[in-house]
Amino acid sequence: MAQRIAGSVAVITGASSGIGRAAALAFAERGASVVLAARSADSLHEVARECEKCGGRALAVRTDVTDDTAVRALAGQAKEAFGRIDVWVNGAAVIVYGEFEDVPLEVYRRVLETNLFGQIHGARAVLPHFREQGSGRLINISSVWGSITAPYVSAYVVSKFGIRAFSESLQEGLRLRPEARDIHVCTILPQSVDTPIFRHAGRYTARSPKPVPLIVDPSRVVRAILRSVEHPRRQRIVGWWGRLLEVGHTVAPGFYSRLVPGVMNRTAFTRRPTAPGPGNIFEPMPEWNRVSGDWRYGRAKLATGTAAITAAAAAVIAAARRRSAD
Repeated sequence: MAQRIAGSVAVITGASSGIGRAAALAFAERGASVVLAARSADSLHEVARECEKCGGRALAVRTDVTDDTAVRALAGQAKEAFGRIDVWVNGAAVIVYGEFEDVPLEVYRRVLETNLFGQIHGARAVLPHFREQGSGRLINISSVWGSITAPYVSAYVVSKFGIRAFSESLQEGLRLRPEARDIHVCTILPQSVDTPIFRHAGRYTARSPKPVPLIVDPSRVVRAILRSVEHPRRQRIVGWWGRLLEVGHTVAPGFYSRLVPGVMNRTAFTRRPTAPGPGNIFEPMPEWNRVSGDWRYGRAKLATGTAAITAAAAAVIAAARRRSAD
């Protein structure tokens, strides 16, 4: 059954910045009531005011998604305020950069607790409400790094692979129950997105991180989320470069693994040195809570990054062709 966005109730975690914030505004503009969750109360109230200016109703609930009890309370407050929950978007995420042994264990664990267990907590909180009403859309935000691998971001990659596997297993489990046939679990896998997550990142590297080109606008990810509400699909990849990387990783995994360290070294860091630290992994950094991370590369930088990406793409395609010929 089709799910209309106008008049629906959507809970969005990670709503203080980036994709979550952009999604909250898009739902509000289309006439949905939104329940906004994140760790920064001030930022949440700011987003709530923006949503109300767009014509939607908004409720801000300070929530740490690593706390299962808090996430269950979030679902309860949404149901109490608006009477139902139609959509749940698991958007909260953090990232840390560093070689595996350089990242403190407690930081590594917290990335998994936020990204993977945060979405598990969201699913456990909302599914009883979906079952009660016989319908619902659970939108899990993974990443292209949920289908491919890369150095320096091991914890993030592990968490995003886990989200994709969790989403598919969860949907398969729902198919066992005829009464759950209008409950859908959809996974979004964007390539690099212009959001503040890279400004917020934990850093255990010599240089500051930045998104790997090519970068997509958050609005493209939001469109994929909205389409998944109206027309559910198992997963949607956002960005042609992400699709190509997934193909390369699948058809030529050995070649991909030899290629990607050099690409990451050339494209994933700025020239600016950085001091080690956990970024926003344990505490929010509200000064960068906005939709965009302002990753607007100049022509020279864009040309350099695009050249590296184009060379990598050509190599992946050539390797795929050689493998298919064999």
